[in-house]
Amino acid sequence: MEREPTRVMVAVNESTIKGKPHPSISSKRAFEWTLEKMVRSNTSDFKILLLHVHVVDEDGFDEVDSIYASPDDFKDMRESNKSKGLHLLEFFVNKCHAIGVSCEAWIKKGDPKDVICQEVSRVRPDLLVLGSRGLGRFQKVFVGTVSGFCVKHAECPVLTIKRNADETPSDLADD
Repeated sequence: MEREPTRVMVAVNESTIKGKPHPSISSKRAFEWTLEKMVRSNTSDFKILLLHVHVVDEDGFDEVDSIYASPDDFKDMRESNKSKGLHLLEFFVNKCHAIGVSCEAWIKKGDPKDVICQEVSRVRPDLLVLGSRGLGRFQKVFVGTVSGFCVKHAECPVLTIKRNADETPSDLADD
């Protein structure tokens, strides 16, 4: 009888550093740790579930002070936001395929902490892996942490992975 693979959900996000259209330091580290320390060479024993939550600001215009646009411009903006998430997931999916580990990937919109917990309830992974920026107590009060919320509320075991010390940007809020 063939055993079902261990399903590991890895929540991934984009870098918050301006001009850096790539995975955040923390989510990339969490993903790499999962492959290095868990999957290793047992690629058939694991299935990686990649979730990206696209955060939509209140008015729907990320980083726009004012806008003069035609209906086509709005369509292009929506497509651009979608493609950002697709490019992010493509990075992680390609890494999985390169080593031969099975994966699924999808994008949801909303507040990351809530959406991640909802997706855990829906998908029922064996483990949730999240990156942690390593914010101090003072920063956590004002910023809050997705990983802290998920540790308390997700309906599966949660593993948080800190980024390496040499990967820490000058502003800890950047990732």
